[in-house]
Amino acid sequence: NRLQKELISVTRALIAVSLLFIAGILLVVSLSGDGLTKVQALLRFKGDAKEEPKPIAPEKPAKKYWNAPDISAATDEIRYGRELVASTARYLGPKGSVAQITNGMNCQNCHLDAGTRIYGNNYSAVASTYPKFRARSGSIETIEKRINDCMQRSLNGKALAEDSKEMRAMVAYLSWVGSEVPKGETPEGAGLVELALLGRPADPKSGKVLYEAKCVTCHGQDGMGIAGVEGMGYQYPPLWGANSYNSGAGLYRLSRFAGYIKANMPLGATHQKPQLSDEESWDIAAFVNSQPRPAKDLTGDWPDIGKKPFDHPFGPFADQYAEAQHKYGPFGPIKKAAEERKKREKKKPS
Repeated sequence: NRLQKELISVTRALIAVSLLFIAGILLVVSLSGDGLTKVQALLRFKGDAKEEPKPIAPEKPAKKYWNAPDISAATDEIRYGRELVASTARYLGPKGSVAQITNGMNCQNCHLDAGTRIYGNNYSAVASTYPKFRARSGSIETIEKRINDCMQRSLNGKALAEDSKEMRAMVAYLSWVGSEVPKGETPEGAGLVELALLGRPADPKSGKVLYEAKCVTCHGQDGMGIAGVEGMGYQYPPLWGANSYNSGAGLYRLSRFAGYIKANMPLGATHQKPQLSDEESWDIAAFVNSQPRPAKDLTGDWPDIGKKPFDHPFGPFADQYAEAQHKYGPFGPIKKAAEERKKREKKKPS
């Protein structure tokens, strides 16, 4: 009797375990994908749970900056064009061997390394984007026109004849520098660094202090720079005064000059290893461009005043902001007003 009861109890226990096992198998089979994962997560003891490692985001590929072609493969005409850019004063300065039509600065004083340095105001996008419409003149401009703009503004001089040997050589050089850039494209590292706008006006007084600490070694307390050998050109160019760029030059716009300073100044700085903060760059630019320099008649510039850049410092303007704010900022409100004006113009019936 007792043996029978024990056998019955064991049998019932085995049946119960078997039923539970079968039920478990059926449950696992019925679950798939996310459901199974959730059940497994619930069954895990909290103390043993470990955070799944987060996937490592792939590294962004390094920027591929433009590089100028190898000058050793260039023609004699291209080499002469490069020489004219690097040593403009020797050929076209006050004692120039070809003509005496510029202020004694060299093109490469503004276009560093003969226009080949990354973010050094280089020529990489000239061939790919010219001819093009420029709002400053209100017309389609050729490379020849652009070169003569520099002659008359940055070098405060006279235009070259478009059919001259020197103009042809400079056009050949600028075209060759950007010859590997696809038409219509602007490569990485072209032109100048674009700095974030300040929330305040750039400060010439603060810039003067910074200039005296960072810039006088090369450009002098008086801003007159250091002349080159035999009085030809400048080793370090004048930043103001009679022999510097005039009020129509691109670097007289504060955003242009601040970006130039940030990526290239003081000597030894690069866009990857700048030596000045954005604010310092803006303030030094404000100080330099507050100093006296040759004036240029700009009455023919910006025939559509609504297309003037936010930091063009001469009126009339299409907004209510004063010349001082257009020169030193803050520029944010001016840009916002221009954007709102464009939106209104788009809504006007054609």
